[in-house]
Amino acid sequence: METSLTIAEVAERTGLTAHTLRYYERIGLIAAVPRAPGGQRRYASADMDLLDFLLRLRETGMSIQGMQAFVRLRSQGDASVGERREMLEQHLAEVHAKVAALQQSMQALSLKIDHYREVENTQKRPPKSGKARKGKTSDDEHTTTARPGSKRQPALHAWPGQAPGDRR
Repeated sequence: METSLTIAEVAERTGLTAHTLRYYERIGLIAAVPRAPGGQRRYASADMDLLDFLLRLRETGMSIQGMQAFVRLRSQGDASVGERREMLEQHLAEVHAKVAALQQSMQALSLKIDHYREVENTQKRPPKSGKARKGKTSDDEHTTTARPGSKRQPALHAWPGQAPGDRR
């Protein structure tokens, strides 16, 4: 005999609220959950397996509509395996693109943090000569790119009366 879980137990195990679980059932993400004689929902291990996978899809940014399409295909059995595989391959490609974009953003953030550390270290040392222009920040002479392997480049603009590349 298979053990079954109450909605409260499933909510605790998945991190979903009971409201979300009932919503998922209402919109067809999970099949109608069998009920105990008192009307209480009882989730089987197969329900938990599907919920676990749906949570993976949700965590990777798949829309509710995308998950519904996947579940509709799944309900067709093995006849839709190829379509499900293609759907998941497309989603995986989108996830890879998001991860690459996040990695570029992380690199840009790291470069900016490194730049600020350099500025802080420079500020701790006595200045070589003169004062900084009023209103000028360390960002005015620094730009970053998020391309892998790229190096920080000085800004391409010049101050009034200053030739490009002149870093007085």
